[in-house]
Amino acid sequence: MRVIGDEGEQLGVMDVRDAIRAAREKGLDLVEVAPTADPPVCRIIDFGKYQYEAKKKANEAKKKQVTIVVKEVKFRPGTDDHDYDYRMKHAREWLQEGDKVKATIWFRGREMTHRELGSRILAKLEGDLQDLGEVEARPRMEGNQMFIIFGPKRHKGAAKAERPAASEGGRQLPEGGKPKPEGSGQ
Repeated sequence: MRVIGDEGEQLGVMDVRDAIRAAREKGLDLVEVAPTADPPVCRIIDFGKYQYEAKKKANEAKKKQVTIVVKEVKFRPGTDDHDYDYRMKHAREWLQEGDKVKATIWFRGREMTHRELGSRILAKLEGDLQDLGEVEARPRMEGNQMFIIFGPKRHKGAAKAERPAASEGGRQLPEGGKPKPEGSGQ
């Protein structure tokens, strides 16, 4: 087997017993790093330190990893406008945070014959969320439910830049964000 020393120097091709003896003389371990190579490659290192550093690298990689959560909003075919707006607002918040959104429409009994009502709700939702999210899975039926999946848009900076300034009817709002009464004179 080919042996690499603790400083990274090549010790050459050795017999297994000789490599183990060389590692023990230095008070270190002989670790096989490339078993499929011809000849196999072993390294003389402190195995405890090696494990510690590998664990540390794995934790660093895990910290940089982004986890995406799928959150769900549920509708019914007869969902009123206020309820729709409330759920759409939550879906917008989740998309801004970088989460995926699954919108589900539940059908019961005779509602199954009016699937077009569910399709209209999902089409309206798609239109309302198009500035923040993109459709990852088109609306489809599974059993008694119809669903669509939205993912956040790739370029997050553009979504913030497209948000309109705080204005109402073409006039600027004061710092509080509420319009002043018409006859206030200010």
